[in-house]
Amino acid sequence: MKWERLRRAVVPAMAAAMVLLSGCTTYVSTQVTAFSNWSGSDATRTYAFARTGEQQNSIEQATYEQLVANELEANAFRQTARASAHYLVGLTYSTHGDTVTITQPVFYGSPWPGPYWRPLNPWGPFGPFPPDYVTQSYPVFTHTLGIRISERVSGKEVYNVTARNTSEDSSLVHAMPYLVRSALADFPLGNGVVRTVRIRYDKHGAVLTNEVPVAPQPAGASSAAPK
Repeated sequence: MKWERLRRAVVPAMAAAMVLLSGCTTYVSTQVTAFSNWSGSDATRTYAFARTGEQQNSIEQATYEQLVANELEANAFRQTARASAHYLVGLTYSTHGDTVTITQPVFYGSPWPGPYWRPLNPWGPFGPFPPDYVTQSYPVFTHTLGIRISERVSGKEVYNVTARNTSEDSSLVHAMPYLVRSALADFPLGNGVVRTVRIRYDKHGAVLTNEVPVAPQPAGASSAAPK
């Protein structure tokens, strides 16, 4: 009897927690932070990707570069050979796992036959008997993408943007389209801008076009990215 009550309490709590972690709606929220010294014109928007030693000959790197290239093309950038590129574009990315713990009250059903008007039910939320609490822990993963644009000849950094979101999905591959789209939305952002970009989630993995960015905040302001 006790285990059956516990099962009835835990299952709804787990379901509620998964809804919370998945964002409760059909949107993926990403926090974007940009640092900018951008003064380029469309005529000079030629670029090549710059890779670290570990990124050389990496299929994963090439996959993410293609996503970034598609967004850069939408912002009038043109990919060329490194020797003739005005800018170099470097990528960093990572996934960090953590655990979230959720505690919820549990009101067991009355052991005696009713009926009760719910507010007067002694075993309900307004009764004299306090609830038990069930605590569940769930894994969550923070996915991060950094895009750095610098002048090839001088090495001067002109744009540096970081996109970060959290999900119960451990796959960086699944998160990357949303990270890329969010990072380069409304390019170029002002220096020190922190904002949250929401993009509608598609279960087939495609990034849909009706993103809803939250208004940018001035440098130094904090912004929490809802999940």
